Amino acid sequence: MEIITHQFEVSTKGFNDIINITPQIEQFVNDKYLLEGQLLVFINGATASISCVEYEPGLLHDIPEMLERIAPMNARYRHNDTWHDGNGYAHARSTLMGPMTVFPIYNNQLIRGTWQQIILLDFDNRPRTRKITLQFSGNIDKL
Repeated sequence: MEIITHQFEVSTKGFNDIINITPQIEQFVNDKYLLEGQLLVFINGATASISCVEYEPGLLHDIPEMLERIAPMNARYRHNDTWHDGNGYAHARSTLMGPMTVFPIYNNQLIRGTWQQIILLDFDNRPRTRKITLQFSGNIDKL
């Protein structure tokens, strides 16, 4: 069994920016000839998340609206009392959505449904450069 780690960066606008990162992940899978195993997709930021969704215009509006109902931007967050950075809501949203997801790899393909895309959600209150870590555990084709 092999372990392969790869990182890439994505620039975001913040404020619920939702970016489809599926192409970068599929490129990694294809370039490394991953035969069978598990691929972890992780974001190392406390105000961002990784998820899987149908990446379409309706949901790009629905997800931020849902999160606004659950963790409104203008609510009182004690995090803001401590740090005075105004992004307590972003930390709450990130906690709800989670920093990672895992996908199976089989026959050098990322296994996902036709309408499932892997997304980066950036909740922070400013643009950011986000680092995504991919970590594959499994078998690779040695060619």
